[in-house]
Amino acid sequence: MSVIVTGGAGFIGSHLVDALVSQGRQVHILDNLSTGHLRNVNPGAIFHHGDLLDGGLHQVFAEAKPEFVYHHAAQVDVQASLAAPQQDAQTNIAGTLAVLEACRLFGVRKIIYASSAAVYGSPLYLPVDEGHAIRPLSFYGISKYTPELYLASYAALYGLDFTILRYANVYGDRQSSQGEGGVVSQFVGKLLLGERPVIYGDGEQTRDFIYVKDIVGANLAAMTRGSRGVYNIGTNRQTSVNELLMEMCAISGEPFDPRYGPAREGDVLHSRLSNAAAMNELNWQPAYSLHSGLEATIAYYRAQREQRVLR
Repeated sequence: MSVIVTGGAGFIGSHLVDALVSQGRQVHILDNLSTGHLRNVNPGAIFHHGDLLDGGLHQVFAEAKPEFVYHHAAQVDVQASLAAPQQDAQTNIAGTLAVLEACRLFGVRKIIYASSAAVYGSPLYLPVDEGHAIRPLSFYGISKYTPELYLASYAALYGLDFTILRYANVYGDRQSSQGEGGVVSQFVGKLLLGERPVIYGDGEQTRDFIYVKDIVGANLAAMTRGSRGVYNIGTNRQTSVNELLMEMCAISGEPFDPRYGPAREGDVLHSRLSNAAAMNELNWQPAYSLHSGLEATIAYYRAQREQRVLR
């Protein structure tokens, strides 16, 4: 069975590719390497270097003949969306529409779409469930939600099956410092260099941090479950940024000594996602606690740094 993973050389996408290859799937990766890296590409996958909008998308679909498509290629930085909203929309909206058209033309059975908790904006209540009002604060939230509407229309008009996964703040190895969960990567980089991490705002803003391998588990479950459904993928736990850094300092053995900067425009103050629907309908639940996920993440980056020093 053939699968395409857009953004498969990136942070979440590459972990998903690893899992799919280990299951014996034939996996095709489409990535323009704007944020992904060749070092993340699983040798058991077939790599296609290209953009969603460069005209080569149909060629990849024609070669792969995919039954399933995982769509992770995206612009994921809230601040970048505010600075360049047209570019954000071009990647996240027009790019997704190009993928949907290819799915229609080549008879794809199902697409699993990586959405975001950013679609909810500032929560009216916690935990946020899938019935919460859609009120994005940032252009990024808008550009991640708009494709959800297209997905519903493609299902109604053409019978394309889908599952939408709205991610909480994802962290783990291979992550850049950009995006919704990039604070963990930023903190790790500073701590391992003996530098002071920067917290924007007072650090009491809370997030639902979820380890990348739990995100992969939800994606695998969505291949055969959750038809035409929308699911929050999080831990249903709030952690303040101060608490997050304290936990990371305890694991790494570094002192808690952050610098505080001004709060950032477009950031939500508090977020926690209800994962009850995913647990009930996808038969999925997070396997990693915050401590175990951070422990694995810090160990990875520490090993990477030691390898660079030895070279």
